[in-house]
Amino acid sequence: MASGVRSPSEIGRWDEEVDVLVVGLGAAGAAAALEAARAGAETLVLERAAGGGGTSAMSGGVLYLGGGTALQKACGFDDDPEEMFKYLMASCGESPDETKMRLYCEGNVAHYDWLVEQGVPFKPVFYHGVSGEPPTDDGLVWSGSERAHPFRDIAVPAPRGHVPQMEHQAGPILMQKLVGAVEASDARIAANHRCVALVREPEPNGSVVGAVADTFGEERSIRARRGVVLATGGFINDDAMIAAHQPAVRRCSFRVGAEGDDGSGIRLGVACGAATLHMDAASISLPVTQPWGLKRGVLVNAQGQRFINEDAYYGRLGEWALFHQGGRAWLVVDDAVFEKPDYPRELVAVGETPAELERELGLPAGSLDSTLALYNRAAERGEDPVFHKGPDYVVPLVKPPFGAFDCTTEGSLYAAFTLGGLATDADGRVLDPEGTPIPGLFGAGRATSGLAVGGYSSGLSLGDGTFFGRRAGRCAAGSRP
Repeated sequence: MASGVRSPSEIGRWDEEVDVLVVGLGAAGAAAALEAARAGAETLVLERAAGGGGTSAMSGGVLYLGGGTALQKACGFDDDPEEMFKYLMASCGESPDETKMRLYCEGNVAHYDWLVEQGVPFKPVFYHGVSGEPPTDDGLVWSGSERAHPFRDIAVPAPRGHVPQMEHQAGPILMQKLVGAVEASDARIAANHRCVALVREPEPNGSVVGAVADTFGEERSIRARRGVVLATGGFINDDAMIAAHQPAVRRCSFRVGAEGDDGSGIRLGVACGAATLHMDAASISLPVTQPWGLKRGVLVNAQGQRFINEDAYYGRLGEWALFHQGGRAWLVVDDAVFEKPDYPRELVAVGETPAELERELGLPAGSLDSTLALYNRAAERGEDPVFHKGPDYVVPLVKPPFGAFDCTTEGSLYAAFTLGGLATDADGRVLDPEGTPIPGLFGAGRATSGLAVGGYSSGLSLGDGTFFGRRAGRCAAGSRP
């Protein structure tokens, strides 16, 4: 049989039997384990590392939640599931899964309450001025392009970045609480166990009935009476998969992912006949406009032309810069709007005039000069008729000297992780190419294709990973007697 899948006849003796076997103990795996155990299923979690956490513990910890959560209300913001739905459907790439999106938005208030029940703390204070995790332990931030064109005209904006109470980087406290909840539940954790194969019955049944794990060079066979949940992360650290599906990502200077984000769970699912979706999709963050005052500059490409409204979320800036401009971009500022960036970024050219700056950057003659002339004429009226940047950030760039921050892939931080993965339904059941669930196989988190299939807002991975991880755990617990 194909690598990564074995038949029950190859298993001489099961070393252990459980109801639900969860593979991976990041945020999605923890959520799946908690719900499976709560449903009464005997649950075992395999974690390849010495302890749980994975990429979730390395992250900023932001969860994209909304629809009127208790935290939003405590911070003085109104939100509505329908407005959240309209924003996400418009911003998450081409043709996101409407069924999943509707369930997510309508279930978000209850999901936030569930996270609080697991012990995840949220300070009821709104922090203005950053996209993503704040430098404080405040609990609510803007984490997407809700207030930027075109989305502000599609849905009523609301801040939906829910950040656990920890300064600078909240992923560790999020996973400390979720793993602690798993440890306190009836689920068991087996660390240092790497899943190397799934066990699947022959057709026509084709049910996944267990897995084989390697622990310190020895193999253990574990039967799963009801189902296996793959929650192993994405594939940002597998060069071959990146080259096959989205080679541009190889140029990004920072790959966001734990060592285990090597696509192993996706390959296990494919070996069992699973379909994949949106394997070319990736989140690309270019945090050039932190602090937000730098949104008053203009982002130009190798032709000296603007290509996006600079007040968009930095994940949208990165996606457009890499995938649409080949990673060739510079943020042009004048002396009046110049600020020191929050992230290391080199000022690669300075000129007393736009034409001089243009020559320093090696842009086509007249390109930047004409771009700034057009921009400044409208900016004098507080307008941006070409890209519709918000009026708070539209000012003429006329005070010399002029400078350009390096936003190329070679000279700037491009933080990347994958968004594609196994095809699943809204209950986490892994689907084959015909759209039929593979019996006994479930998935959640970045091992699957989630809500974002192109566009991204900070917090969607942890949000949909925990939300649909819970659904996968419940479905797996009830899938077979």
